[in-house]
Amino acid sequence: MSDQRWSGVRQRVADLGALPASGRVFGWQGHRWVLEDVLADDGLAGLEAQIGVRLPDEYRTFLTCVGAGGAGPAYGLFPVRRVRGRWRWEGDGADRADLSMLARPFSGRGPDPGDLDALLAVRPDEEDFDGAGGFDDALEAWDERWEALVFAPERTAGAIVISHLGCAQREWLVISGSHRGTVWSDWRADGGGLVPLRDQDGEPITFARWYTDWLKAAELTAHRPSMSA
Repeated sequence: MSDQRWSGVRQRVADLGALPASGRVFGWQGHRWVLEDVLADDGLAGLEAQIGVRLPDEYRTFLTCVGAGGAGPAYGLFPVRRVRGRWRWEGDGADRADLSMLARPFSGRGPDPGDLDALLAVRPDEEDFDGAGGFDDALEAWDERWEALVFAPERTAGAIVISHLGCAQREWLVISGSHRGTVWSDWRADGGGLVPLRDQDGEPITFARWYTDWLKAAELTAHRPSMSA
């Protein structure tokens, strides 16, 4: 399986990683400019058979033409690997994607505002407790309820985590539904939501644009003259 959009990309990544100034690129420590081996066609077929859905074309051809993960935006593109006979994505937060839900349409919707308001209304107040221990236990239980609501797997059904930017901020690739093939930022850990990445014209950014824009920016950063020169 070939795709001209990926022609020369693997070599560009290798060349970039060999530059003395490649360490200026944000997140390089996470991938160290190493790309995984490409995914064989039978491996791709096995992966798609397991998850029950065909991956977006830009991503599936990346897997077979460039690599199954590694060097990429932020701390790298999460690799997909076969472990003990089952396929899975590996990385910080990759397990937040429920692989049994990938065929379901992704919505991107957050929790119902009424549910959030109702939960906020019963958040424990330290003044209502005689001892710190009781408050701490109540707050921990409330936090668990909050996380279960905000991070419910149903909210990201139809998508996989493909990268992380640190501080629990991640990016998702939509696999199924009307947003299929687009990349979304996840700001829920900071009280935000799931937000689609868009270009300067307001158009949704798809996987190929996401990756090649990063590569171009990384090359510019690594070739930029040093301020001390």
